[in-house]
Amino acid sequence: MSDNMKGAILMICSMAAFTFNDACIKLMNADMPLFQLLLLRGLLTTFCIWIMARSMGAIRLNLPRRDWGRIALRTMSEIGAAYFFITALRNLPLANVMAVLQMLPLTVTLGGLLFYREPVGWRRLSAIGVGFAGMLLIVRPGPEGFDIYALYALAAVVCVTARDLATRRMSPVVPSMTVTLAASVGITLFAAIATLGETWVPVTTRDAALLVGAAVFIIGGYLFSVLVMRVGEVSFVAPFRYTGLLWGLLLGFVIFGDWPDSLTLLGAAIIVITGIFTILRGDRQRRA
Repeated sequence: MSDNMKGAILMICSMAAFTFNDACIKLMNADMPLFQLLLLRGLLTTFCIWIMARSMGAIRLNLPRRDWGRIALRTMSEIGAAYFFITALRNLPLANVMAVLQMLPLTVTLGGLLFYREPVGWRRLSAIGVGFAGMLLIVRPGPEGFDIYALYALAAVVCVTARDLATRRMSPVVPSMTVTLAASVGITLFAAIATLGETWVPVTTRDAALLVGAAVFIIGGYLFSVLVMRVGEVSFVAPFRYTGLLWGLLLGFVIFGDWPDSLTLLGAAIIVITGIFTILRGDRQRRA
């Protein structure tokens, strides 16, 4: 099997793992307060990531101060993304939230232009504009069809964009598992503080199984996403991240009986097409 095919399979597995984690979280929607859920999942996830990082020798604390600043920024962005994303997920259909998240390649490209002065040609800028038009078909900012929780999904996109931009500027000496562990610890500590204002509920056997499943899936997503960056060409592998939308459509329909309306599907298709174009065009420019 070629490296490109291995990378594509790893990317598909990563997107599947993250989406199954989302489905487990959504299945606990009415059973558990938000921050209790985040804290319990965070404890399980942090412990497992710590074990994996130690076994790989990937925990490094002696890092340059500048990198620690970027890790702190990335961790805060990850906390915001977790809060906004799970809040949106608990109140919107799974596929709708996943459709909005497909904006990430476009927003990261735009962020690179605005904050790092990375060169972005008119073709990619045009694709970003068309992609934002597709996003408006999903969010529908008007009196009809608008849901306030769509803004939470957009806020999650902003946070993940900030996370990815901070990650991009880290030096090569920073191990990926150290960064992942810092993010998991940050989310867990945030949830531990926030849960003081909540009334805890007993954890049923069903919810315990879903929590374990969510932890396993999100660890798998993290692991696959790290491995995929080391296999294959970016231009070939990156478009397979959009399989997350397919997983969202499938799980949303099979588990929750949800199917997006035609405008949402059209908006999602526009975002996917413009996102793939932006990825391929950016890779061509880097090669040039």
